[in-house]
Amino acid sequence: MSRIRGTAAKALDRLVLAHAHLDSYRKGRKNRELFDDVETYCTFIGYPRSGHSLIGSLLDAHPAVIIAHELDALKFVATGFRKYQLFQLLLDNSRRFARKGREWTGYTYGVPGQWQGRYDELRIIGDKKGGRSTLRLAENPDLLQRLQKTVATAVKFIHVVRNPYDNVVAMYKRPPQHVRVPSLGAIVEDYLSRCETNADLKERLGSDAVLDVRHESFVEDPRSSLRELCGFLDLGCDEDYLEACASVVFRSQHKSRYDVEWDGASLAAVHAGIRKFDFLEGYSYER
Repeated sequence: MSRIRGTAAKALDRLVLAHAHLDSYRKGRKNRELFDDVETYCTFIGYPRSGHSLIGSLLDAHPAVIIAHELDALKFVATGFRKYQLFQLLLDNSRRFARKGREWTGYTYGVPGQWQGRYDELRIIGDKKGGRSTLRLAENPDLLQRLQKTVATAVKFIHVVRNPYDNVVAMYKRPPQHVRVPSLGAIVEDYLSRCETNADLKERLGSDAVLDVRHESFVEDPRSSLRELCGFLDLGCDEDYLEACASVVFRSQHKSRYDVEWDGASLAAVHAGIRKFDFLEGYSYER
């Protein structure tokens, strides 16, 4: 039965891809001049349940930025979509998500009075699908070069991190589909595997192409964090934009680490990961 369901899902996915290919080809050719001023392709890498949705939504509110929500753009790159097809899919996704009020997993990420789903001068375009993008790049390292060739412009990566103990438990509560037996230990292993991939990507790409963003720092001071993000993307940002974005950021953070009983092996594995990966330095179970 599971094999039949798997075959049906693959067939449906092929139909969806075929429809997206035809629709984006037609619309992309018609609208290609909309994308002539794009300077940078922006994508997220990281981990599920780490705060990507908030940051992607706030960037999408900028008048020069379109960030799709959960499009999984690398899937389309891997199957041969062209630049203007990909950009059209990203724009359509952003518009749809804005029309729906940018609601996701019980949260609303709409920014009043700003530019979500639309733009004034489109200079940055990209996709918020951090956890899945990391998996795809791990499974197919050549996909990075293919992405760079497809978009034919600068590519920058936003790497969002969260306290690993909180991130692991959040993933444990809503486990990734590919983790067949989602025990706490298995989730820790999956999380650390993503850390390995992202550390390798950071080394390959260099500091100019990857920005680490700590979720806790972003929530604590969203204005400063957004200024840093905009600077990384070579964007200006006015005070109205910063104020509107900051107004929708929840100041309180739920420390998921306390929601489960940890075993010693899982605690030790996360602690070792914090010591190994420089982008996790300073995190601990206690704070």
